[in-house]
Amino acid sequence: MNLDLNEEQKLIQETARDFTAAELEPVAADLDSGGDSRVFYDNLAKLAELGFMGLNVRDEYGGSEAGVIAFSVAMTEIAKACAATAVTVSVNNMVNEVIQALGNEEQKRKYIPKICSGEYQAGAFGLTEVGAGSDPAGMTTTAVQDGSEWVLNGSKIFITSASCAGVFVIWAVTDPKAPKGKGISMFLVEAGTPGFVVGKREEKMGQHASPTNEILFQDCRVPQEALMGKVNDGFRVAVTELAGGRIGIGSLGLGIGLAAMDKATRYSLERRQFGRKISEFQAIQWKIADMYTELEAARLLLMNAAFKKEQGRPFAKEASMAKVFATETANRACYEAMQIFGGYGYTRDYPIERYARDARITTIYEGTSEIQRMIIAREILRECA
Repeated sequence: MNLDLNEEQKLIQETARDFTAAELEPVAADLDSGGDSRVFYDNLAKLAELGFMGLNVRDEYGGSEAGVIAFSVAMTEIAKACAATAVTVSVNNMVNEVIQALGNEEQKRKYIPKICSGEYQAGAFGLTEVGAGSDPAGMTTTAVQDGSEWVLNGSKIFITSASCAGVFVIWAVTDPKAPKGKGISMFLVEAGTPGFVVGKREEKMGQHASPTNEILFQDCRVPQEALMGKVNDGFRVAVTELAGGRIGIGSLGLGIGLAAMDKATRYSLERRQFGRKISEFQAIQWKIADMYTELEAARLLLMNAAFKKEQGRPFAKEASMAKVFATETANRACYEAMQIFGGYGYTRDYPIERYARDARITTIYEGTSEIQRMIIAREILRECA
């Protein structure tokens, strides 16, 4: 088994590393503190120019066609510098992949190139609702056919990139009489469509530069051709095609955890107590040893899931394993890094407190840790039955 990256994957990793060091890391703290959002969007445009918005998208639609492993390693490098940028890149890639997998040819050529090129600053998913988070089948947003149009009513919450997205993949109930989860369809809704309103921006604990908003549909009319895939088949898509997003968020978590431990390890070589570098104390050494071991395990789980997806093999269980382990490890790494820094880690003089805030959401979005464990157990029990 060869676990080395190929030349193309190495090039993408190095390009991401160089870009983030030059463009993202110097501004990440300022953006987190409410700095000029134009810098955030300028960096998204630059990443689009470098081909990072469609890493697993075919060249004919403007993608890089580099594959899932390349997507994972790129996400890790970007997240080391700025998690808010990384989550936007992850969602953009997944929106493109879903449209590529399920859209018709006209939809693919209309929307994917615009996200890949940066013409659209972002794409977005509209799945989560107030009463339908971990249980998306319980959504209440509706889409009713009226002649050659669909009329959408309802609302969605916690929508990443809602205020800057050019197109949204929206799930809505199209057959309220169908069994739960069976009467849901998907629609492509463009920003600015009458009746489509971007609501309040959430005040979040972390990842401040990435906008997260409520969206509302008030007799929002979209044409028949806005329907993506088959009528009443949208829930199946939500629980299958979106599994790839767990690889993205797991990779994002890995990047944050590595950034925190890299900073803490270098700090341990500089900080002196009791007349010695703190790196000489076993308590610190064991924190470093344990966390890098866990982070390496997370990387291998992510590579396994990415490889299986790239090969067209079932990967849902592996993606959930990688996501839950990588994101929970990232949170532990941030807190161990803060412990190594001591009181300084709790201040904004160092980035550790930002990493800790940014990492916290990774165990919640793209499916909570609890949901990942349900998926893992379900798949294992199915295999044993």
